[in-house]
Amino acid sequence: MRGYLQAALQPLNLAALLTLGTVALSIHGELGDARPLGWTLLAAFSLLFLLLEPIAARPWLRAACYGVLALLALGVVALAPRTGTSPVILVILLAALAMDYPPGRVLLVAAALNIALYLLLAAASHPAPGLKVTLYLGFQAFAALVAHYARSAERARDRLALVNADLLATRALLADSARDAERLRVARELHDVAGHKLTALTLNLRALAAEPGLAGHAGLDVARQLAGELMGDLRQVVQQLREDRGLDLATALHALAAPMPRPALRLDIADDVRIGDPQVAEALLRMVQEALTNSARHGQARHLDVAIRREGSRIVVCIEDDGRLQAPLREGNGLAGMRERLAEAGGSLALSASPRGALKIDASLPA
Repeated sequence: MRGYLQAALQPLNLAALLTLGTVALSIHGELGDARPLGWTLLAAFSLLFLLLEPIAARPWLRAACYGVLALLALGVVALAPRTGTSPVILVILLAALAMDYPPGRVLLVAAALNIALYLLLAAASHPAPGLKVTLYLGFQAFAALVAHYARSAERARDRLALVNADLLATRALLADSARDAERLRVARELHDVAGHKLTALTLNLRALAAEPGLAGHAGLDVARQLAGELMGDLRQVVQQLREDRGLDLATALHALAAPMPRPALRLDIADDVRIGDPQVAEALLRMVQEALTNSARHGQARHLDVAIRREGSRIVVCIEDDGRLQAPLREGNGLAGMRERLAEAGGSLALSASPRGALKIDASLPA
């Protein structure tokens, strides 16, 4: 319920509601005996307009809702054609259409609506139907253009945020790879340089201990003991430096999800998960990225759960959101690309619908 209310109370919807209230007051006197029907049409238009975003996720349902809105708007105009304010409803409708559809489609709908508006005004013996339609056509064009460019700017901002998140996530993986490479270089240097010299020192101390004049010398025995302990400590340090800690997946995945207002990422990575191959990490990163995008666009999800576990020599990933599939499960370009990327990294992908109707992704990658 909270999600529906939040979607309904958008700035455009609130402005439209205020305008519809003004229209209702202005046509009150003209409606006369048709007042109950006029109020019903206005109330139905307002309610459907406010709930359009949360209830009409499927394209065909959204188009049907817009058709109903157009009929309701024309019905109000037919009941109150002479006041001059009822066609404002068409301005609101076309602004909403411009937010959802390309300009070509909006232009065709605008032409049909304005032809219907002209016929309604002419049938009501309006003194200047052509002038009235032309006047409102200017208002409609202004509102539609503002809405179109506002949506274009919003989409460009979202794309930029996703690209930035992608760069941050990739930078996190590259930084981890660079740190691992540096640790490996330092470990090799310690082993090859310091280890070699310590070995030489130990052999020389052993040779000195065999000399008759130095045999049993306390200082020599201490030096040999310290050299041995130092060699053990050096081996331990080298082993720790060479230990594969894996790439920091949590930081990269959270950076990827940060710019998206929804769904929120809920990540669960087992302690024994280690991924050192950048290609495998990249495939996992892109898989979660596509899952986030799908959940936001198609599932209307608020949360995305990602669980990463190790099973033998494989990394198992389970992804599920709390939304609902709006259509039968079909593998589009995004999911097909996800499958191809995983296959290149030696992984596999399985898609299914969860018991509550959400998209579930199960993947397996080499550890």
